[in-house]
Amino acid sequence: MTDLIAGLFMIAGTFLMFLAGLGLLRMPDLLMRMHATTKAGAMGIGLVMIGVALHFLEAGVTARVLIIVLFVMLTAPVAAHTIGRAGYFVGVPLWEGMLKDELKGRYDAETHTLASPPEHQNKEP
Repeated sequence: MTDLIAGLFMIAGTFLMFLAGLGLLRMPDLLMRMHATTKAGAMGIGLVMIGVALHFLEAGVTARVLIIVLFVMLTAPVAAHTIGRAGYFVGVPLWEGMLKDELKGRYDAETHTLASPPEHQNKEP
């Protein structure tokens, strides 16, 4: 029974990683690609690792699985944010269907600083 459940976790994780790869190919710009790959990829790896832990049912394997899942869940969003932000600041074009660009006009390329949104600039503490 545990092998069946482990297999289901692995299949679900593999499907999510497939969706992450499909999102990488189908999404129109860098920011959407980063979003698709980070969410589905991290969740897919987590499900596959849970399936591995269920398959082996050993304390050492389970500890490693928990460390791997924790590492991926902590680093994948940060890495995607950093790559997306760097891409935006070097001028990677956004999708023409983008409705709102909240960073437009707030980045100073000379000092590499990002100004606060207008609603936060004039508030008294």
